[in-house]
Amino acid sequence: MAGRVEGKVAFITGAARGQGRSHALRLAEEGADIIAVDLASPIPNIDYPSSTEEDLAETVRLVEALDRRIVATKTDVRDRDAMRLAIESGVGQLGRLDIVVANAGICVIDDWKGTSEEVWDQTIGTNLTGVWNTVSLTAQHLIDAGGGSIIMTSSAAGLKGLPFLSAYVAAKHGVVGLMRAYATELAEYNVRVNSVHPTGVDTPMGTLGGGNFGPLLEAHPKLGGMLANLLPVEITQPVDISNAVLFLASDESRYVTSLTMTVDAGNTQY
Repeated sequence: MAGRVEGKVAFITGAARGQGRSHALRLAEEGADIIAVDLASPIPNIDYPSSTEEDLAETVRLVEALDRRIVATKTDVRDRDAMRLAIESGVGQLGRLDIVVANAGICVIDDWKGTSEEVWDQTIGTNLTGVWNTVSLTAQHLIDAGGGSIIMTSSAAGLKGLPFLSAYVAAKHGVVGLMRAYATELAEYNVRVNSVHPTGVDTPMGTLGGGNFGPLLEAHPKLGGMLANLLPVEITQPVDISNAVLFLASDESRYVTSLTMTVDAGNTQY
C-alpha cells in the first residue's frame, strides 16, 4: 500500500548514511518530506569511517529523486542550540512535523578497563543525551500538529547486556527509559513513542568488525555466543529496520505506544 505517510514530515537524525539514510528514503517512498541532520564530520575513537558532508548531500539527492522535499543540515545532536535551529528551520520550510526518528548513534568497542572517560562521555552524549535533545525539542511540534509518532533507535543492547560495549549498552538501555517516560507523558496529546531494537545491521557502524572486537572475543570466547542471532542470518539490512520505522510512523500503528520493537533475528532470546 503506497502513501502510508503521505503528506507527513519526518525529522531524522544521523541521516547521512546507514540506517538514517535508509529511514529517510523509506519514509520518502511512502510520501513523507524529510528534515535531516547529521554530524557529517570526523568522530574520534571510533574504528569505522565517519560520515561526511558528501554522504549527507547524497541523502538529499536520493530523497529529491523520489520527488519529495528535504531540508538537511550539518548538526551535532549533542549541541542543543544547533538542534533547535535545525528543527525550527526545517519545520519553518516544510510547514509541520509529524514523525521523529532519533537514530544518530556511535559505537566504540573496548573492555571495561579500556573504556576511557572520553569514550564514556562521547557515547552517552551522542546515544542518550542526543536522543533526549531530539525528542524534547520536537515534541511540541508534534503536539501542535495534533499528534504524531516518535521512534527512538535503541538496540538489542538496550534489552540485554553485550560484551565490550559498556557505554553503548548503558546508553541504549537509557533510551528505553526515555521512551517509556515520554510515551507516558505525551499520550494525552496523541503522540506515540516507541523504540526499535536491531541486531547487527550492515552499515559501517553496525558490522562491529573493526578495532578490538576480534581480539577481545578471542580472549573471552565464552562471551561470543551473546552476539548470535536465533534466525539463520548473521546481519540484517538497513531496510529491515526502516520497514519497522515506517510501521511505527504510519497510522497502521495508531494504537501502538511504549513498545520495545525488536528487529533482531531473535538475538535477545539468548
